[in-house]
Amino acid sequence: MISITEEIAVPSPPERVWEVISNPSDVVSCIGGAELGPSHDDGSFDGTLAIRFGGIRVKFAARVSLDLDEPAREGRLSARGKDGQGATRFSAHATFRVVPGEAPGTSLVSCDGEIQLNGKLAKLIESGAGVVVSRMTKEFTDELVKLCVGPAEPQKAPSAEASAGSAAAPAAPAAPAVPAAPATPAGSRPAPPRPAGLLARLRAWWSRRRTRRQGSAPQPAARTLHPSDEALRQGGRR
Repeated sequence: MISITEEIAVPSPPERVWEVISNPSDVVSCIGGAELGPSHDDGSFDGTLAIRFGGIRVKFAARVSLDLDEPAREGRLSARGKDGQGATRFSAHATFRVVPGEAPGTSLVSCDGEIQLNGKLAKLIESGAGVVVSRMTKEFTDELVKLCVGPAEPQKAPSAEASAGSAAAPAAPAAPAVPAAPATPAGSRPAPPRPAGLLARLRAWWSRRRTRRQGSAPQPAARTLHPSDEALRQGGRR
């Protein structure tokens, strides 16, 4: 007879762990070499499990029954079957329970069970059962933890406006604001730009001065010469 007593710590809340541990397909996915078969009208189901004992690989086929107590998060499992050659028969009974762990949001899965073997391979299987159970418990724990954590939450799809904004080309940076020039009164000339530099300022000052002098000084009227005056001018030159 093989006795099994295991406690498995899972970093997930009890309700999530119970959801997984009470689902036969999820449990089978956590056991290497196990396969789930068809179910029957009485609620039982078929399953197979291939186990290696030393250099020998043995495949068992069994019919499994599962009773669940949802409020208490407890379950009872019973199985009966034989190996592929019919040389060894077995029967198994186990109870399991999910309770809160020491830290918030964690759980503890406890399992107690017995397996009875009869046949040619009974002694070989019992002699290597300790190593096999330890290896399978570790593999089952790793897979159970991964399954209880579950896939990451899907990211929300971006809205249509956000998609359009991301697809559009980035806008050019806005030019710095330039203060508007003061309005020029009607009928007046706009002030010329202020020149830079001492020499340029002197030239601008002299240009403005000449402009004012020319604008203020009266222009002499054109004089019409008389023929006698022209003759006198020419005589004088002689």
